[in-house]
Amino acid sequence: MPKVTASPPVTAPSTPPPRRSRIGDLQMRVVYRILAAAVAVIVAAVAAVVGFLSSGSSDRPGEGEPGQIAAPSAAGPSPGSTPSSTPTAQPTPSPSAEPTPDGSAVTAALADPRVPDLPGDKRLARLPGKSYASKRRIQDEKSGVSLIRFGEPWKPFGASPFATKQVLPAVKGAGHRAMLVSCPVPIEVQATVKDTALLAARWTLNHHPEGSRITWAASQPIDEGWLLAYQVKYEVKGKNRSSMAAVALTEVPGAKPAMVFVTIPDSQRKRWRDINTAMASIRRS
Repeated sequence: MPKVTASPPVTAPSTPPPRRSRIGDLQMRVVYRILAAAVAVIVAAVAAVVGFLSSGSSDRPGEGEPGQIAAPSAAGPSPGSTPSSTPTAQPTPSPSAEPTPDGSAVTAALADPRVPDLPGDKRLARLPGKSYASKRRIQDEKSGVSLIRFGEPWKPFGASPFATKQVLPAVKGAGHRAMLVSCPVPIEVQATVKDTALLAARWTLNHHPEGSRITWAASQPIDEGWLLAYQVKYEVKGKNRSSMAAVALTEVPGAKPAMVFVTIPDSQRKRWRDINTAMASIRRS
């Protein structure tokens, strides 16, 4: 019988070893744990930053959203509570609600050698000159009154610093120009309209020659106000001169009193009667 020989076993070609990951020999589950931990740290950091930014504006007392101002509470402190030491905003008083002055301004005015003590109530007498009437009126919207608008030789003039202004032609050597003006009273309002009129009369010396002195001619109540008339004496180039003047204050609701002031030098004495006319023409708007 033929001899049977066993053939050697066929071996499969060897396969190359698998390529390793760059991470090395770490198992994938360890990689996943590391990635998860890193993500958790990043999320926590972002949350902390957002929380800090959002709390930055609310941690400051008295601040709200940008562009808004917290309004103070209108309610007073509850019984037994201690008032806060932080000052609260107070409303700005309206002109009609100004605190009553202490009278020091009046005392100072009466101590001024240019201003004598006010006389007792005395009505304005009819002044020299001819009466010139006019039906035209000037409305002073700023002051809240209206008054006569004289015709020629009076004429409107640049009002500043007043609200309305009328003037007579300038006269050489008179010392100043005759004028009729109106405006809200330019000095501090006093406890009474009479005291305010006193300070206003003293203020009008700014519109007379330097060294002018007042001699009172009238002090009387008028409708919703007070009127003072006076002669103003001064020197011009060494010569004694004078003007006749008057100031009237009219109380206006919700505003400072309106002031009407007129002064006419003695070189235009024939127009002094216009002072009577002007003072009698004042009306509240």
